[in-house]
Amino acid sequence: MAQADLTRQRLVRAALELFTSVGYHLTTTPLIAKKAGVAEGTIYRHFDSKQHLLNELYRAAGRWAGKVVKEADALKVGPREKLAELARGLVAGAEREPAVARLFFLQRHADLLDEESHKVARDFRLGLESLIAQGKADGTVKPGAAEVWAAVWLGVVTLVVDRAASKEWPGNHAGVTLALDAAWDAIAAARA
Repeated sequence: MAQADLTRQRLVRAALELFTSVGYHLTTTPLIAKKAGVAEGTIYRHFDSKQHLLNELYRAAGRWAGKVVKEADALKVGPREKLAELARGLVAGAEREPAVARLFFLQRHADLLDEESHKVARDFRLGLESLIAQGKADGTVKPGAAEVWAAVWLGVVTLVVDRAASKEWPGNHAGVTLALDAAWDAIAAARA
């Protein structure tokens, strides 16, 4: 790998860690440079600004989450199982890369995101809403707007993502199963 690529990776890692631990607004470019072990000016050889760096990180996190949605959707199972697999994939990702999960699911940066980042977030949301719509079509999800049930489901799953990212709940923790079951129960159609 070229030296420039290694430097870029160090900058990305440093910024990701700082943005998700200290916060975007308290993270300065000198702090990023120091953590990455480079001169501050090096940042601007790779990124136009701190905000550009945030958007690059956000899009990468969103692409990961979108990939997990697509993998779940490709399964030859019903909507409940697809959503369960999606939730497990997001939790496993939060365990592996806590800062990535925090950046995409837990931190709010809407005012700092560019159009491309908003599109990545929208694509994730639409993918999730499509899974919910499949459940509505087969009668396993309550009637009502798919976007509402997607937000309810994701709200509960985000709790688990948060706990997994903070290392409070390992994947085999009882709270994981309880919360993921609750996410489904919150949107499931009443059984006849």
